[in-house]
Amino acid sequence: MTHAISGNMLSIRRRFGRQTVNAKNDDQRQPSQRVRELFRTAAIKMQEHSIEIAQEMWEAGQRSLGAGALTEDPILSEVDRLFTRSILNHWLMANIDDPGCPVKLEMIADARNYARDLAFRGLDVSDIGPWRAAQRVGWSAWLRFCFDTTDDKDLLRELVEVSGNSLGDSLDESRSTIVAYIEEARAELNEGPEVERLATLQLLLRGAPITRPRAEAQLGYALTGHHLAAIIWADSFDQPAGLEQAAELVMRASGAQRRLTLVAGTATLWTWMPVNRVPSRTELDEIVAQIPTVRIAVGRPAHDVNGFRRSHLDAATAQGLLTRLRSRCRAVRFEDVQLICLLTNDLAEARQFIADTLGGLATAEPVLRETARVYIAEQFNISKTADRMFAHRNTIDRRLARVDELLPRPLAQNSAAVDTALALVQLQTGE
Repeated sequence: MTHAISGNMLSIRRRFGRQTVNAKNDDQRQPSQRVRELFRTAAIKMQEHSIEIAQEMWEAGQRSLGAGALTEDPILSEVDRLFTRSILNHWLMANIDDPGCPVKLEMIADARNYARDLAFRGLDVSDIGPWRAAQRVGWSAWLRFCFDTTDDKDLLRELVEVSGNSLGDSLDESRSTIVAYIEEARAELNEGPEVERLATLQLLLRGAPITRPRAEAQLGYALTGHHLAAIIWADSFDQPAGLEQAAELVMRASGAQRRLTLVAGTATLWTWMPVNRVPSRTELDEIVAQIPTVRIAVGRPAHDVNGFRRSHLDAATAQGLLTRLRSRCRAVRFEDVQLICLLTNDLAEARQFIADTLGGLATAEPVLRETARVYIAEQFNISKTADRMFAHRNTIDRRLARVDELLPRPLAQNSAAVDTALALVQLQTGE
């Protein structure tokens, strides 16, 4: 929710007859005792459903944002979700303890790290559209609880007025606080030794004009030849250990002797290697098995300055895919998921594609789905499939017969779509 906090509750305040309430004013009108009781009752009821409501608020904001770093970067997206929940819970608990009181926002522990990552990406909280989308969901839910507390119109009017002002003041303060944190983070970045490399990198990734000699001098990295980009991140700010070790292992697996690596956030590294080789899926799986706190997304090798940028965008797209699907997969190569990236721009359509294509196979035993994929990869050769899966030919025959029973259409008639849908299921489940 912080990505779009504007604190713009004026429409709510005007609707219920008050323009602006300064929580610090001594003469702020206090709610009547009866309204305080109703306020507490509604807050208690809403608090019981706060997790689901906060999730709906966050999802509304994410949908309004569309594609971009704030929705597809797993660290930013997750902390934004937790921040939304924190704001809602803090406001509810404050009004359970003291209904109608001025609510001072207590930021979640990771808010400063989040602000630093936003500052690094050149992002802020100025876009009010996503916040309004989240706000509508939260306010609509709150009104339902208000209307359930009383049938007295006068009491209800006062309750809605008081709570609208309270919520608006709380959101105003949340915006002010996060904006201040971002400004602090920007000042810190401007004073740090990485500021020039960061500025150069941002220009390159935006495709902005910058001469090759200047960019190479600032980055300490040659932009000629091939480049392979990777993004390495931890699941949360609490688990940043292992990022540098993972970057080193990715470099070795790609056959590179050196790399350009930048800290892209508290729990994220961006790296580039001057090679034309992508580590195998097995090699990447071995790295994340060795360092289970990290995840890895690898782009495709590409050439020259444009290739430097494109390979990173490939890696970022693959990373965003894992975020959208909430995948348990810990390492991914763009070349393996390029088609799935296109299919999952609309998650509802992707889910329907899986259901239409796989039928019962989508939720069947994993070994059946694996058998179908290996059989397709081995060009429908049962003997090769059996050898690859270390199984008897008759076992493979029985599995494939069961696969055809579960599929809406026989595998032989729809193999390309089935393989794609199975890859999507595998990516979601991490199996």
